[in-house]
Amino acid sequence: MSKIKSIIAREIADSRGNPTVEVELETDKGSFIASCPAGASTGENEAVVVEVQKAIENVNNIIAPKLKGKDVTEQQDIDRTMIELDGTENKSKLGANAILPVSMAVCRAGADAKKKSFV
Repeated sequence: MSKIKSIIAREIADSRGNPTVEVELETDKGSFIASCPAGASTGENEAVVVEVQKAIENVNNIIAPKLKGKDVTEQQDIDRTMIELDGTENKSKLGANAILPVSMAVCRAGADAKKKSFV
């Protein structure tokens, strides 16, 4: 079992130079990083992307405290927790750009804990 020690979000620039959210998740096995560049599509069923600084605040102040100590191999439980924290159908409270990079970092950490490739 590998538990979440910390989750820190910060701003980086994506490949187009636009601000985006990067998350670093730390476990006893190491650090795992994921980012979430905003897509160009804006369809009515798209998950909502919030302002980058707001997404960072949401990760650092709302999501991280709730996930600290959770087992990274429990991806469904962790994703469910974030969806419940958001409480909206389109992720408009916390932002898809807050939830997705955390989920991706958890996936990488979980794969590492299970000794699977996560490229």
